[in-house]
Parts: sequence; structure tokens; C-alpha cells
Amino acid sequence: MLGMVGPETLLIVIAIAALLMGGKKIPEMARGLGKAKAEFHKGLQEGADSETESETPAPKAETPAPKAETPAPKTES
Repeated sequence: MLGMVGPETLLIVIAIAALLMGGKKIPEMARGLGKAKAEFHKGLQEGADSETESETPAPKAETPAPKAETPAPKTES
């Protein structure tokens, strides 16, 4: 039953809200919801950015390559 919210239902809910709260309060409420949504998405983005920064491994210190041994000189027999 809850999944059957259509355009007619939304219009009825909006009309009831307009009657109860008055016409001037609805734009203020919509503006507040818009700001809340923007803040929520901003927080999600910041959380995702900080999460990827913490997952990035620190650069490894370069270790010197081992020195190759020089071959012993060949002796002619």
C-alpha cells in the first residue's frame, strides 16, 4: 500500500499541508529542505574524500639496490 504513492496522492498531501501551514510557510520549508539536502551531500562527499585519503598507502622509502659483485679475474692456465 505504501508503494502506491502516485501524483494524485502527492497533490492531496501538498494541498493539506498548504491548508494547515499557510502559503507562506511552504516555500520556507522547501528552502530549508533544499539546504539540508545540500549539506547532506556535501558531508557525504567530504567523508568519501577523507576515506580515499586514508586508504592511499604512504610512499615507500627507496632502499638502495644491492651492489653487484664483480667477477673474479680469469687466470690463464
